Amino acid sequence: MTTEKTSPRDGALRRRDVLRRLTEDEDLWVSTASRDGVPCLVPLSFVWHGGALLVSTRASNPTAVNAWATGKAVVSLGHTRDVVVIEADAEVVPPDAVTEAEGEAFVGKLRFDTRSRPAWTFIRFRPRTVRAWREEDELAGRHLMADGVWLV
Repeated sequence: MTTEKTSPRDGALRRRDVLRRLTEDEDLWVSTASRDGVPCLVPLSFVWHGGALLVSTRASNPTAVNAWATGKAVVSLGHTRDVVVIEADAEVVPPDAVTEAEGEAFVGKLRFDTRSRPAWTFIRFRPRTVRAWREEDELAGRHLMADGVWLV
């Protein structure tokens, strides 16, 4: 794949690009680990709502089990030439505890509804850190959020 070389983005443009991806992309990678450190990496569909990423998966899947046990995850959007990496607090949310607005946003974007499926749960990821870069020339300014607060 050939990628046209562009100038490095400033922080404000990177933040706008991250927020656009969070709004427009449908899938991301979720990385969790068990309490004993066994890693799990899976692709999941998501919606960005109220400053958090919301996914749905079976409650028995390692991603949900790990999120419940540790309360932590790393999620990633994009590919290696335009990546967003988010370290997040993970909260497992039973289907009946998802707000109406969250549920409707999820269904509206992704066109499937797991709220009435008892074996399924939601996971809400609240970003703690956000990093974004395209090439080596953007590594210096890749930190866009720290401790849940946008830096740019």
